[in-house]
Amino acid sequence: MASGPTVNIRRDVDDKFYRYRMPLLTTKIEGKGNGIKTVVPNMADVARALSRPPTYPTKFFGCELGAQTSFDEKNERYIVNGAHDANRLRELLDQFIEKFVLCKSCKNPETDLIIIKSGRNEEIIRDCKACGERTDIDMRHKLTTFILKNPPVKSKKDRKRNVGTAAANVGGGASPTENGDGEDADTAVGAESDDELTKKIKAEAAELNPEATIADEDWAADTSPEAVKERMKALEGGVAAVVIGGDEDGSDEDANSPYSVLGKWVEENRDETEDRKAFAIEVYKKVQELGIEKKHKAVLVLMQALLTGDAANEIKDYLPIFKKMVTSERHQKALLGGLERLAGLMYIELIATVPKLLMELYQADILEEDIITQWGTHVSKKYVDKETSKRVRKASEPFLKWLEEAEDDDDDE
Repeated sequence: MASGPTVNIRRDVDDKFYRYRMPLLTTKIEGKGNGIKTVVPNMADVARALSRPPTYPTKFFGCELGAQTSFDEKNERYIVNGAHDANRLRELLDQFIEKFVLCKSCKNPETDLIIIKSGRNEEIIRDCKACGERTDIDMRHKLTTFILKNPPVKSKKDRKRNVGTAAANVGGGASPTENGDGEDADTAVGAESDDELTKKIKAEAAELNPEATIADEDWAADTSPEAVKERMKALEGGVAAVVIGGDEDGSDEDANSPYSVLGKWVEENRDETEDRKAFAIEVYKKVQELGIEKKHKAVLVLMQALLTGDAANEIKDYLPIFKKMVTSERHQKALLGGLERLAGLMYIELIATVPKLLMELYQADILEEDIITQWGTHVSKKYVDKETSKRVRKASEPFLKWLEEAEDDDDDE
């Protein structure tokens, strides 16, 4: 992103720590007379922050102002004919964000635009990566015609969401994967849906024999209920003993540290509510109260304290809090460290679900491909012992293989 002043994407939000920011839109008047025009020098940077093609907001300005627009995408030059005040264009940008970016449900800007075909009709949907909701766009706006003729180009990152094949029916219409003849569009080009990929990965993971991969580990060879109970008893200090278990320098944590307090509090309150999404909000408030919302170790703790042996079903409800807190490569590595402890030490029955958990975190844009690949190919003793580290990575192989194949497919395309 270019240097210069930035503002909250939602300018009605006064929070200076608001996560979603964009460059302040700038303008430059060129020419005179009938040839006068307004150039938006940083439109490409603004659009990048909104995850939209820069042609969309530029065309939106033209629609609202009744002015012609022109684009030179190669040189990142976006023009609206006529002389227009910068503040006026910023107000229009706010309208564009409201209509074509923000999720109608949670008002989060992390959305993708999806074009859904149903017979001869086409609709544009906002798919929210934060709350999972899909909300419609008012098709009466003139910009929708431009979007339909110039659909968003799928980036390399988009393959993980493959939104066409994963979409649910909207308003009783056909799914995004169906063309006018009812044929599955993605199947027609040999692609697999997210659901199919997940099933495939789970099936391959289920074939892994946890006992076989840990046969040489004396401490974990006995997987009987009694042995598991004994191991859990050994971890009775809860997150204070294993869930926290030492910082990046290997030193022990004080039982009164904010991380220990957080872990114990989550464990004690986790099962008191049936609404995990509501609990996640309370957890984040607790994290803020302890002043550790930006600390990577808080992510390490939550990965282990929030999830249980039913993590495969629980993870979806906790994705928003991880999404909010995982903001760097270091946070991602701490999250993976938490996964190693969760499946490798606390609930070894989760070994077979490691690919599923990785898929959920990857699809939610919480974990990046490069970070996962690096983690999967480098055994580390940072969070668990070496053998446990190997076992968890072994279990992740189906997902790592899928990542590699998806990368090869992209290269071929």
